Amino acid sequence: MYQPLADKIRPQTLDDVVGQTELLRPNGVLRRIVESGQIPNMIFYGPSGVGKTTVASIIAKQTERKLYRLNATTAAIADIRRIIDELDTFLAPNGALVYLDEIQYFNKKQQQSLLEFIEDGRMTLIASTTENPYFYVYNAVLSRCTVFEFKPVEPEEMRRAVSRAFSLALEGRTVTLDEGVVDAISTGCGGDVRKALNAVELLAASAAENGTIALDDALEVSQRSNMRYDRDGDSHYDILSALQKSVRGSDPDAALHYLARLLEAGDMISAARRMLVIASEDVGLAYPQAASIVKACIDSAFQLGMPEARIPLAQAIILMATAPKSNSAIRGIDAAMADVRHGNCGDIPANLKDCHYTGAKKLGRGLTYQFPHDFPGHWVEQQYLPDALMGHTYYEYGENKNEQAARAYWEKIKGR
Repeated sequence: MYQPLADKIRPQTLDDVVGQTELLRPNGVLRRIVESGQIPNMIFYGPSGVGKTTVASIIAKQTERKLYRLNATTAAIADIRRIIDELDTFLAPNGALVYLDEIQYFNKKQQQSLLEFIEDGRMTLIASTTENPYFYVYNAVLSRCTVFEFKPVEPEEMRRAVSRAFSLALEGRTVTLDEGVVDAISTGCGGDVRKALNAVELLAASAAENGTIALDDALEVSQRSNMRYDRDGDSHYDILSALQKSVRGSDPDAALHYLARLLEAGDMISAARRMLVIASEDVGLAYPQAASIVKACIDSAFQLGMPEARIPLAQAIILMATAPKSNSAIRGIDAAMADVRHGNCGDIPANLKDCHYTGAKKLGRGLTYQFPHDFPGHWVEQQYLPDALMGHTYYEYGENKNEQAARAYWEKIKGR
């Protein structure tokens, strides 16, 4: 019977697991928990192919518990109940360890139904998810579990698995590897061990006896595998967050990198929307022309389409990353909206109220309003904020050249 290479090479001990060194190193917290034998209910969170299922299997083996594997896309609470029924039989004398893959596919009622099974200690739950558990797992379950984050395997660690896989896949055969094949797979599969091992298996199966596994073939089978992207998941928001923070931090190289990841994933719309936000939120009044320039670049990009669209988008992102920065606009509006949300408003001064209707003067509307354009410097002192907010300051001038010039101008006009 055919057995995938990834299953043949699956680690049997924690020492054999590649990656996850923070969790599984000799003094790592997860290793200490496993070695204690006192296994709590846990949630393994991380991308596919990084060892979540493997570690759960090793935990079951080391603690001598029977492992039941369920997938939330097909399982139901009835499957959990059948497992509980077995606990009083000789089939699971030390209790059960239930590995529930993709728990995010259980709805709220199904997730909450798990509580009755995990609270009495007869069943230990290890749930796994590729989505952020703090968004997709309900609080009642989350509060009874310890969350461990599994991360993509670094290329240095991946090389161990790839080299071992080639040794096993090519055992007894005379096949040579071009220089760089192992490195190409180790770096080209985005930290996903399963993808890397599948690539090894494919290359080994297609290699002729006394032949060579070419570097170009290795690059082809692993191409684009390093792109972890889901428009509705963590990757989407993580990349957008990294893009904005790179621009805010004035690092054009990092900003271009994250823009490239979005474009390679075919998500130009999200990149464009976030760039429009950045122009006003992070560049802002330090270089207000950036908003119109970025808008023009984005319009050009959508008229051009890919691949040419990358050029005006790169122009816009570099412009913002190297421009002076100010967040005075967002700070000002957020402070004003906070007052409004808390009901700190007050009545609009009568001189500012609409007076373009019959009877407005009888109500005292606009009687004392002074038209600023009739005065020197187009300014006259009068009350604009409601009485309840007199003296409130929402906008603080930034330290950049533009805002300081505006500040100096108005201080001169207002005679301060």
